[in-house]
Amino acid sequence: MDLGLKDKIILVTGGAKGIGAAITSILAQEGAIPIIIGRSEADNQAHLQHIQQAGGKAAQVVAELTDPAACEQAIAAVAAQFGRIDGLVNNAGINDGVGLKTGSYEGFMQSLHRNLVHYYLMAHHALPFLIASKGAIVNISSKTAETGQGKTSAYAAANGGRNALTREWAVELRSFGIRVNAIIVAESWTPLYESWINTFPDKEAKLASIVANIPFGKRMTHPEEIAQTTAFLLSEKSSHTTGQLIHVDGGYVHLDRALI
Repeated sequence: MDLGLKDKIILVTGGAKGIGAAITSILAQEGAIPIIIGRSEADNQAHLQHIQQAGGKAAQVVAELTDPAACEQAIAAVAAQFGRIDGLVNNAGINDGVGLKTGSYEGFMQSLHRNLVHYYLMAHHALPFLIASKGAIVNISSKTAETGQGKTSAYAAANGGRNALTREWAVELRSFGIRVNAIIVAESWTPLYESWINTFPDKEAKLASIVANIPFGKRMTHPEEIAQTTAFLLSEKSSHTTGQLIHVDGGYVHLDRALI
């Protein structure tokens, strides 16, 4: 299916690794020009080269998104180079383990900047360009806001915020023709997920216990599956879909555990 994304300028935060890397790769395969936004120029350049070697077009902007000024500067850099923005994928973040008992005010607030505040700031600064292009926004979120996980209060709160902002923006931006949706991720194998699994003494057993609880296929979600859904939501093929929290998770969140 041709999604009609050829030469669309689409920003992807955290677009060099994990789910973000899969999203930028898929967008490039669809003919779009994804803009990789991330803190590490080395990582950005490495993935940019990967996309280009595969025949795609892309660009990169170095930005530490926990710095509010860097968010504005990233948008300005893209606007200066391309003159327009056709889509935004808010993806960057990390489950940083700031819990209730073990956390702190400082840690909680830092986590919100890592995981939520830049979602707002990137959309806020990109908005004039998205209005001009009648673009689309996709927020990548996590099941932790719905299921809880334990010892991760800040990350769960941030994802609850991501979900709420998705629906709030869908309402506020509807008159501009801008659609806003979220993809809720549960268990997807990424470098960050692998790092988390490696913290357990018996990592193989821990991973097996998680996979056993994924109803569809008893396997983890591939980042490319999340990326394909993201590309669809950015395209006019999903022209009447907005304000939705779409779970790409093999039924992990909603299917009855009695089925396991």
